[in-house]
Amino acid sequence: MSVCLRRPACVPWRTRERPPPVVRRLACLGVAVTILAGCGSVPAGPAAGIVPVPSPNHNARRPNYVILHDTTSSNVEHALRTLTDPARAVSSHYLIGRDGTLYQLVDEDRRAWHAGVSYWGGNGDLNSASIGIELDNTGAEPYPEAQIERLLQLLSDLRERYRIPARNVLGHGDVAPGRKVDPGRDFPWQRLATAGFGLWCHEQPPGQELVPVEPSLALQAIGYDVTDPAAALTAFRRHFLGSDMAGEASLAERQLMHCLLIEKRRTTPP
Repeated sequence: MSVCLRRPACVPWRTRERPPPVVRRLACLGVAVTILAGCGSVPAGPAAGIVPVPSPNHNARRPNYVILHDTTSSNVEHALRTLTDPARAVSSHYLIGRDGTLYQLVDEDRRAWHAGVSYWGGNGDLNSASIGIELDNTGAEPYPEAQIERLLQLLSDLRERYRIPARNVLGHGDVAPGRKVDPGRDFPWQRLATAGFGLWCHEQPPGQELVPVEPSLALQAIGYDVTDPAAALTAFRRHFLGSDMAGEASLAERQLMHCLLIEKRRTTPP
């Protein structure tokens, strides 16, 4: 069917000696009759009746988030098999091995399948707006220095090319609370934040009083999906306190939420 959409080869003539006009017209007519005979009918569907008028006013869509994951694998070979298996239907843009080796699995301008059902700050389709980075880690082990160093290098490169806000470097557990718990409790979020990646409560200016805020409202303002308030609070604790404890938010935790909201406002462009 593709031949039906191609421009007849007789227009224009590209030979040194142009045939007489009558011959050219007959040749074109013959090509047109052959094409129509092969098509049988007018193309159907969205392409029918479309008039292409290309505009130069466009560019590539850029990601606005980075989502970090654990592979939960014991070795990088197993993780690579999983992330490239058509039957598993999961992928990420990058995978960083324990030794710091960086693997690229999906082009950055393509939509990798890493976040799944997810939400952050009103965005319900993080796959379409993010770069996914897998860290080869079981989720219950320290993150090797070589791996974190390579991650920081990659994040710096992504920030330079896409201007991804610091506050939009997140964990899978942040965007899918109650469903995902990675990266694990030992992940060095504070170290990343010190390097400029991720929201963190830095020292507040003198006179800035931290008041205890209502947990669900504060977590929602930070970005969490609070459909399940307990799951959102657990995800918050894992990220900012390195803890999976349960129970009501303490006074100190509610003050920490206020601190994060101040930091988010401070780093949000007007």
